[in-house]
Amino acid sequence: MSRGLGDVYKRQAVFRLTEHMERLVRGCKAYGIPLDYTVEELVDITISVVRENELHDGCYVRPLVFLGLGSIGLNPAGAATHVMVAAWEWGAYLGVVGVKHGIRGRVSSWRRINHESLIPSAKGTGGYLNSILAKAEAVAAGYEEALMLNSEGFLAEGSGENVFVINDGVVTTPPVSDGCLNGITRDSAITLLRSGGVEVREASLSRASLYYADEVFLVGTAAEVTPLREVDDRPIGDGKPGPITRMVQDGYADLVRGRIPEYDHWLTYVEAD
Repeated sequence: MSRGLGDVYKRQAVFRLTEHMERLVRGCKAYGIPLDYTVEELVDITISVVRENELHDGCYVRPLVFLGLGSIGLNPAGAATHVMVAAWEWGAYLGVVGVKHGIRGRVSSWRRINHESLIPSAKGTGGYLNSILAKAEAVAAGYEEALMLNSEGFLAEGSGENVFVINDGVVTTPPVSDGCLNGITRDSAITLLRSGGVEVREASLSRASLYYADEVFLVGTAAEVTPLREVDDRPIGDGKPGPITRMVQDGYADLVRGRIPEYDHWLTYVEAD
């Protein structure tokens, strides 16, 4: 099981570290992977990695729980569990220009894994093969990102991000039941929107909803808040990031840098004041 964590921001704080580790532990339980570490121990290990490597703003953290030596067959019983935490400097996942001006996306021919095949709500590395196929197809065709439908034809998510669609000032995002990850950045965006008085709905979305949208943006640990300016060669709105998208971008930047005091509990500081 893997979890990409939030960037390490100024003052060396990791964004929503405890929630990420809680989900990592839940994911291991869902896939039957024994894990002897507690959430608190995983948090402490991550903070040590960041501190000892003197990483600062723009650092990305990736914990990984995997099975080692054991049976060579498909039954993992008896295989030893290993845990690692890596961290490195990483810029904007979808590009600085994309964050500012928006990216081009396409609806993938590959469908999002469903609840009958894997566990979409758990970040199993094997599930990323599905995302890799979609992402590679989109990039080869000249787009920056893929949008994935589920087996029923409803919008699920990007190859590695949750998606938000805006019409007439109302924001809609697919429910977890449609196969998207219950993302922590997704939850942060919903919190920001609702605290700003914007109506947010969780409801199934058709492919056409992307074409009719006034604004569309993607959120994820690496992508943060990235606007879509075009999908399937159709401009979204006027082809520029809209006001609600900008509001979420600005609010998220304030959140992760500790500029909104009521959410300071979402930051785990590497060094005490």
